[in-house]
Amino acid sequence: MSKEMMNTKEVASYLEIHEKQVYALIKEGKIPCTKATGKWIFPKHIIDSWIDDNSRSGMNQAKEKAARMPGALLAAGSNDPVLDLLLSTLRLSNPDILIFSANTGSSQGLTALGKGLVDIAWSHLFDKDSGQYNVPFISRLAPGIEAVVVSMFTRETGIITSPGDSKRIKGITDLCKKDIRIINRQEGSGTRLLLDGLIQKAGIEASSITGYDNVVFTHLEVGLAILSGKADAGIATGSVASMLGLNFIPLSSERFDMVIARNNFFKRQVQALISVLR
Repeated sequence: MSKEMMNTKEVASYLEIHEKQVYALIKEGKIPCTKATGKWIFPKHIIDSWIDDNSRSGMNQAKEKAARMPGALLAAGSNDPVLDLLLSTLRLSNPDILIFSANTGSSQGLTALGKGLVDIAWSHLFDKDSGQYNVPFISRLAPGIEAVVVSMFTRETGIITSPGDSKRIKGITDLCKKDIRIINRQEGSGTRLLLDGLIQKAGIEASSITGYDNVVFTHLEVGLAILSGKADAGIATGSVASMLGLNFIPLSSERFDMVIARNNFFKRQVQALISVLR
């Protein structure tokens, strides 16, 4: 079937849900689809729009709820265990401050910031033309926002593999071997963009990598997939590899930033987070 047209099994895989849930959504009229030759089909571009609309609706609802809670801010973007620790520490030192964070990936985080859906975006996008992190992407993904960029920390990102690593994975070129399964990050995440850039540079087609379309939304999920044997390799941070006792092959050192609208910079919640960071 054309990549632009998916059947129920393919759309279930695309949405990372069970095929039975797809049929339930069809029955309830909650998913766009059409029937042809007795089978349900789903145009990919319409499904992508449907996902975007539902994501925007969910963020709007979350923002409305956050607005009703004094001291609450909404954030979206990249994921990192260090960020989770920072937010937990902020909560301990400032119990009245709440920052709700969604793991959407860097690109969607900046886009949500530009649309006014969130107060903070977490990002680690690298622009190869300028050699800069995050700043060049603000005008593209969040046009019209007068932003403040706070550098939070630098992290090592690389290939993580099982402790024994019987497949002897040494670098990016090994990922296209037929006996190696990877676990990938979602489209639009900085980690996914890093992998895509590296395989393109190595002359590797994404379609030749087993597991390229198997995606998760956090670095920890990548590590757990490898630890459980569901995958042989994935791209994640060194901190996850260390935490789970996995092998780590460094690929890049990247900057993780907090991007906020200038008029939010001096809010008590943001300044409290910066104090914890310091």
